[in-house]
Amino acid sequence: MLFVGQYCHNRRSTGQRKTAQSASFVAMSSSPPMRKRVEEYIRGLQAQIVSELENLDKTAPKFRRDSWVRPQGGNGLSCVFACPPESGGTPSSLETILEKAGVNISVVYGVLPPSAIKEMRSNHSSIPYDGETSLPFFAAGISLVIHPRNPFAPTVHANYRYFEITEKADEPKVIAWWFGGGSDLTPSYLDESAVKHFHRTLKEACDQHGSELYSAFKRWCDEYFYISHRHETRGVGGLFFDDLCSETHVRLSNDIARPRTPDEIFSFIRSVGDAFIPSYIPILKANAIRPYTERHRRWQLLRRGRYVEFNLVYDRGTRFGLNTPGARIESILMSLPETARWEYMSDLGVSEESEEWPLVKALKEPREWV
Repeated sequence: MLFVGQYCHNRRSTGQRKTAQSASFVAMSSSPPMRKRVEEYIRGLQAQIVSELENLDKTAPKFRRDSWVRPQGGNGLSCVFACPPESGGTPSSLETILEKAGVNISVVYGVLPPSAIKEMRSNHSSIPYDGETSLPFFAAGISLVIHPRNPFAPTVHANYRYFEITEKADEPKVIAWWFGGGSDLTPSYLDESAVKHFHRTLKEACDQHGSELYSAFKRWCDEYFYISHRHETRGVGGLFFDDLCSETHVRLSNDIARPRTPDEIFSFIRSVGDAFIPSYIPILKANAIRPYTERHRRWQLLRRGRYVEFNLVYDRGTRFGLNTPGARIESILMSLPETARWEYMSDLGVSEESEEWPLVKALKEPREWV
């Protein structure tokens, strides 16, 4: 789900900021508007990912394509996989590779009210605020979650997004812009070779654009996807980043080369976005048909319960979406698994000799995988 998280910070003097912004948007003006380029990219990436998933299991139902229009401005396409329930509402008996999945895009625009601008401006003083004026915004992104049926096949999440705020004028200028996103893996059972493959693929994509991007964003991912009341991470991490623009970034060094212009950051976004299929699909293929027991399934559903806890209690995107007027609730809650489980004082994952313990240890003590 797209969310208004953070924007470019006012960390430079006015003169420096104007110079940086001017240089950035000269680069923007030499090609189609960034909002158009991002929209074209996420539509193509969505189609590619859905096609790849459908080709994995040709006997399974196709993804449902649901095109929608936002009354306040914009549109989107939700591509959702779910097996229809049996008569009486019981879960489907189909043994498909996927149990539930969604690959959604949204391209929305509208007006931010003064109250929203005030809240954003507490951390982003470059956004003008007079207590009365609203400002136009644009946001576009792709968000996906895949919940496989097999307990040995991990859940995966990814999203990549672009946000901009413009002047309120006939020919508005962009006054704040920002990219964010990431991808992370949530297994029920720890397969170290699969986790290392996932992280290595993301690192290779990051390293094309800067030597510290992977390490900084991997650390941020471990911090963000942390379930405080459980004292564990949601999964085994990946990447998480926000507020990527031309300004100084609190997570990145000033003296190490990194993407700074809109074109450079968009190139980075395309690299990590394109890395999704090679990072995850081989893992899914390798584990989708492994034999499993009722115990494995029970543990998978308990882990999915933790996934639900994070998404509903901590995830900023979910909380922002649920509090946004006109938001599409079905698309926001697409990330939740079809089935989850909670047990009082469960005996699974407690013994250090158990098959579940390696994952529990990795969630309690996040590791460096590459």
